[in-house]
Amino acid sequence: MPAMHISPDHPLLLRIVDDLAGPGWSEQSIFLPAELTEALAEACRARAAAGELTPAAIGRGDRQLVQEGVRGDYTAWLEPGQCAPGDAWLALMESLRQTLNRELFLGLEELECHFALYPPGACYQRHLDRFRDDDSRTVTVVLYLNEAWQPDEGGELRLYLPNGRVHDVMPQGGSLACFMSADFPHEVLPATRERLSLTGWFRRRADSPL
Repeated sequence: MPAMHISPDHPLLLRIVDDLAGPGWSEQSIFLPAELTEALAEACRARAAAGELTPAAIGRGDRQLVQEGVRGDYTAWLEPGQCAPGDAWLALMESLRQTLNRELFLGLEELECHFALYPPGACYQRHLDRFRDDDSRTVTVVLYLNEAWQPDEGGELRLYLPNGRVHDVMPQGGSLACFMSADFPHEVLPATRERLSLTGWFRRRADSPL
């Protein structure tokens, strides 16, 4: 599968820039081709079948805890060279990183991302994507890998907006949610079926690293 290097001037990437510069969040209902979306979903399920997905913890370092009532997904980090679909996704995210840096001067240095599998009924309670002692996570990106998702199946990403309202993103395969990590508390609502995603964070150099 070829890497997906696209121009930093691609209209889709520039729409995300405009959204982040404005309300601070972006939802793109058609972001990834179906072929690559399906290949990434297959890669996630293959890693789950191989026992490579582990219960996600909350916190960091020696304070990490697995609390299924708070967070019930299973995750595995995606690294370059692990699979062709993953490399294609990482190449596309590199194009987005370059665009964000050029247009918004964010100083993003790298992307960390993982597959996430939520069994039916699992959720992730309201939280922020930044640690109290590390402010390097700057932009959150979530790609959904679920084929033919229906509204009554649940599993929405719920963003809590600064105006007191909420915005729900349905986890339809190929769609993307993107938002400023420090500004938007959010949660993952329970679903009636298995829910797959690729969740990542563009990181900059931390102001106060440990």
